[in-house]
Amino acid sequence: MLTKMNCIIIDDENHCIKTLSSLLEANFPDVTIVATSNESTRAYDLIQHHQPDFIFLDIEMPFLNGFDLLAKFEHLYFDVIFTTAYDSYAIKAIKYTYDSYAIKAIKYSALDYLLKPVDKDELDAAIEKIRSKKSSISKAQLQMATSVHSKQLPDTIALPTSEGLTFASVDDIIYCMADVSYTRMYMIDKSEILLSKTLGDVNEMLNEYDFYRIHHSSLINLKQVKKYIRGEGGKVIMSNGKSLDVARARKTDFLNVFARL
Repeated sequence: MLTKMNCIIIDDENHCIKTLSSLLEANFPDVTIVATSNESTRAYDLIQHHQPDFIFLDIEMPFLNGFDLLAKFEHLYFDVIFTTAYDSYAIKAIKYTYDSYAIKAIKYSALDYLLKPVDKDELDAAIEKIRSKKSSISKAQLQMATSVHSKQLPDTIALPTSEGLTFASVDDIIYCMADVSYTRMYMIDKSEILLSKTLGDVNEMLNEYDFYRIHHSSLINLKQVKKYIRGEGGKVIMSNGKSLDVARARKTDFLNVFARL
């Protein structure tokens, strides 16, 4: 059975949105279009709200083009399929007119380029890349969840702060929240630690422990979850009573990992 995936289509031409939507709805039952937009200035908020697995993104649009839009994200937690009227050589030329941040963002997020009008076979190949990547990530997460208990990991870790290092027990961490380029860590004793690292960095630091990033802005200690409430993505209630949203795109993987603890 194919895993359900959510996407957003962003294109300033309505007829292009309609054509792509029709192709997806007719041929890809595992892909759900959660939103579309013909205004690039609205696209950032739409992506943040819906947390899609991937987006179809036009390159040339008024106000914000595709590269400018991607550069607004501190971390790209979704994949990108560009839709464009340019061929691959023109795309490469355009890319190098933008700053290094945008180039880096595109390098790590773009899985494919589709020329307009979109061809069904090329769309099929692009969707298959998304499926393969999602499947690989899910398998890696499950493997991590089943193998982490066999490793001898230190109970105490060093947490970098603006003052130096703070040493804390991993089990005493309830959850972490992104705070621009910092991370705010909430502890069992009700204290908070402001780390001088992004949430992505903290996630890497804790990836061998029982932590899971349920949302682009929150990382939780699975041992500190008291309740899961069903919903579109659902919510978790932590040991301190805090309610946190689970991104819809991460719900299935989260429940699979959580069930194997």
